[in-house]
Amino acid sequence: MHIALLSGVVLENLDWQAFIDRYDRPETLFYLDPPYWGSEDDYGKTLFGRDQFALMADRLGRIKGRFIMSINDVPQIREIFIAFDFREVGLTYSISGKGTAAKELIITGR
Repeated sequence: MHIALLSGVVLENLDWQAFIDRYDRPETLFYLDPPYWGSEDDYGKTLFGRDQFALMADRLGRIKGRFIMSINDVPQIREIFIAFDFREVGLTYSISGKGTAAKELIITGR
């Protein structure tokens, strides 16, 4: 039996701004998972600077489609993305092998 679970899905390796510019349409749903506030250098010092959060909030405020973003719940993120809807989610970080309670935000718009 053949199941095409990714049928119609496009995978790209682009800067987030170029990706949104290329695919933004009224029917598009973007999922964004930027680095956590305070962990911007984890993927490379030049890939995503802290200044990108404000640029992202501005760009998301102008998209034709909709978006869902997951990010750590810190006051700075709440302030930058204040124009959008927040949903708090409790979870457990277990990267160190020990479970640590944490809160994240699911931010949505349009």
